[in-house]
This record gives sequence, C-alpha cells and structure tokens, in this order.
Amino acid sequence: MSGVPRPRENTKIASMKWLKFLIKNLESEIGYVGNKDIRGCIAWMSCKTRLGHCIFDDCVNAIDDQKFEEADGLVVGTHAYYGSANAILIAFLYSTFFDKTMNVGTSAVVTRRGGVSSTYDEINKFFAISYEKKCLFI
Repeated sequence: MSGVPRPRENTKIASMKWLKFLIKNLESEIGYVGNKDIRGCIAWMSCKTRLGHCIFDDCVNAIDDQKFEEADGLVVGTHAYYGSANAILIAFLYSTFFDKTMNVGTSAVVTRRGGVSSTYDEINKFFAISYEKKCLFI
C-alpha cells in the first residue's frame, strides 16, 4: 500500500525492495491511496457495527476487504511529511474494516531531509495496535 501522491517515485522503489527481500516469487499488488479523496475518521464507532462500512462515501468503502484479509502480509510505503506519514494514507488505514490479523506487517519510509524514525514508528503503531493475534514485525 503506497501513500504517496505520485506513484512512480522513491516510495514505490523502497516498497518493492522490501517485497523482494521478504519473500522470493511473491505474488503482490501495489495499491495507491496517496492521491485519493479520503476523509479522516471521526470515531463514530457505530459505522462498522451498524452499517458495515464507513459513513463517508469515498474510496475506503470501495476497497476489496477480502483481498486484504487473504493477504499474508502488508507493506505500507510513504514519504515522511514533517515527521509523519501522508495524512491520506493514515486516514485510509484507520478507516478500513478488513481483518488486520495477517502474519507480516512492515513499512517503507522515504524522506529527503528528516522524519524517518517518527514516520516509521507511526506506521508500525498501526500494525501493533490493529492486530489481535501475534504477528511478525520487521
């Protein structure tokens, strides 16, 4: 999953290097959300239990939850923007309903000046907080 607005940039290269490093002959797909119109979560909390989807009509409701749930892992790539991940990517990750108990989760963070460690920490908190069973974090 890439959170950059320009899909052919350094974050794609870094994410692909992670994929090649993790598993050889891996079937993979890259999704781009960094240039989508996604509204941030307002913590209504009943959207999943009552409606089964986000109350905002954006691309979060259009994703294929089953594809994510069947995945063995997720690599999340982003540039560091002022020491943080792309806000649209974060809105996407926290507004999704797919089961986040896959086996491997990692991030690829690219920056020009600084903010790698705080951005890396932010993405990996998503993995640590979202998963209900033991996972491997790289």
